[in-house]
Amino acid sequence: MSGADQSDLGRPVEGALWMLATGLCFVGVTGVVRYLGTDLPAAQSAFVRFGWGVLFLLPSLWGLARQGLPEGTLRLFGWRGVVHTAAVILWFHAMARIPVAEVTAIGYLNPVLVTLGAALFFGEALAMRRIVAVGVALIGALIVIRPGLREVTDGHLAQLGAACFFAASYLFAKRLSQLAPAGTVVAMMSATVTVGLLPLALWVWVPMSLSQLLWLGLVAGFATGGHYCMTRAFRPAPLAVTQPVTFLQLVWATALGALVFGEGVDVFVLLGGAVIIGAISYITWREAMIKRQRVTPAEAETTL
Repeated sequence: MSGADQSDLGRPVEGALWMLATGLCFVGVTGVVRYLGTDLPAAQSAFVRFGWGVLFLLPSLWGLARQGLPEGTLRLFGWRGVVHTAAVILWFHAMARIPVAEVTAIGYLNPVLVTLGAALFFGEALAMRRIVAVGVALIGALIVIRPGLREVTDGHLAQLGAACFFAASYLFAKRLSQLAPAGTVVAMMSATVTVGLLPLALWVWVPMSLSQLLWLGLVAGFATGGHYCMTRAFRPAPLAVTQPVTFLQLVWATALGALVFGEGVDVFVLLGGAVIIGAISYITWREAMIKRQRVTPAEAETTL
C-alpha cells in the first residue's frame, strides 16, 4: 500500500461520521416512503423516485450520450436494469406494509447474498470464514422474520425478494466497474431502471398530488445523499471501521417507527439485525487483516 493510500485510510473518525450520515439519509428514505403508505402503487412510486434521480443526473447522462458506452457493456447494463427494477418495486411494496425496522434488518442480508453470488458466478473462494458468516447471518434473518412463530406477510416476502435482486444488481455493478467509469455505472443504473419502471407504472397509474410528487423528490434526494456519504466514508477509513456503524441505521429506523408511526419496538428485530451485522463485520474485519498480511497463500483461504 502506498503512503497516500495509508493516509487516506488513516482517519477512522471521519469515516465513521460519514457512515453515520449515510445511515441517516437512508433512514430518511424509508421514513418518507413509509409515510406515503399504500396510496400509490409500488411501481408508480418507484418510477417517480427514479425519475427525480434522472433529473439529478442529467449532466452525467448528457455526457454519456455524447461519448457512448464502453464496448461490451450494453447487455450488462440492460440486465442490471432488469434486476434493479424488480428490486425497487419489491422494496417499495415491503416498505409500505411492514415496520421500518424490519425492512432495514432484512435489507442487511444484501452483502451476505453478494458474497454467495460472487462465489457462484465469479469463482471467488468461499472460505470457511465466509461460510460461517453467511450461516450466522441467515440465522439472524430467521430471528427477525420468525417463520412459524408469527405470520409471514407478503411484505416480508417482498423484502426478502428485494434483498436477492439488489444483490444481483450489485454483482452486475461489480462486473461493470471493471469495464466502465463509476459515474457511467451510476447514471446508467438510474436511466435503465426508470425505463424499466415506466410501463409498469403506466399500467397501475393513479392520480397523484403535488405533495406526493415532492415527497418522492425528497426520497430521491435522500438516496443520492446517502450514496454520496457512503462513498466519502470509504475513502478515509477501512470497511472494518465503517461497516459496524451501519447497525445504527437499524436503531434509528426502530426509533423512527416507534416515535413517528407508532410501531412497537421488537427486540427480536434488533437482535436479529445485530446478529447479521456482527457476521458482516467479522468477515469484513477478517478479510481486511488477511489483505494486510499479504503472506497468506491463496489456496489456504479455502480452509480458514
